[in-house]
Amino acid sequence: MSMFDKIKEQATRAATNASTFGQNATRQVGDMANNATKGGPAFNSPIPGNLKEECAKASRILEQFIIKDEVENGFDTIIPVSVIKQAKGLAIFTVVKAGFLWSGRAGSGVVVSKLPDGRWSAPSCIATGGVGFGAQIGADITDFVLILNSEEAVRAFSQGGNLTLGGNLSVSVGPIGAGGEASITGDIRDKKVASIFSYTKSKGLFAGMSIEGTGLLELQKANSTFYGKPIRAEAILKGEIEPPVEAKVLYDTITKAESREAY
Repeated sequence: MSMFDKIKEQATRAATNASTFGQNATRQVGDMANNATKGGPAFNSPIPGNLKEECAKASRILEQFIIKDEVENGFDTIIPVSVIKQAKGLAIFTVVKAGFLWSGRAGSGVVVSKLPDGRWSAPSCIATGGVGFGAQIGADITDFVLILNSEEAVRAFSQGGNLTLGGNLSVSVGPIGAGGEASITGDIRDKKVASIFSYTKSKGLFAGMSIEGTGLLELQKANSTFYGKPIRAEAILKGEIEPPVEAKVLYDTITKAESREAY
């Protein structure tokens, strides 16, 4: 066998192994997502549900970032109390990402805004999606909490259509734990901070870097079905509809996040 044939054989074997790995990882994430929809533990489903289910999921996700004795990632992922208190809105969702060379991501969740009287608005359903290409292989499920620090950020989630994070809306990793709490003095709205703070937790396996074009969009049909009439995210987030009892579990968790001891 010539040297060229040997190299070709090794390359073919490596490509086959990588492809199998990517397929298995993708299938594993699919199984995790299906298990989550059936009430299985550990993973939140990226598959869109009704608004009641999405609020329950959002509550579970936020809970991960405020529990002091959270054992998986510890203090490194705790959102400071002051960040929650001064937020203008919250976007909470789960995303599944999978692929080999080409990758895709999709997910769902809700967004709520803080109204002038201090209450939280009714929730609006959102979805996310995107594709990418790069040196990447594997799959994972990621939970996101986006802290909307400005009215501009809330308006961006109110416009409908496709919102791409970044660009005019700056996004940065949010301050964390007790150190983050100590570093925030006064009103963060008076400081030069990112429009959005991002907090994430991933479960699964994804190796390599990729260039992603990820968008967030309003799920008009899901909102209309739940509220029993056509209604846009702008009206929901402005407080033009009463917060539903189905979202109480989310409001309770937000209250817990705002009123807990700083740590």
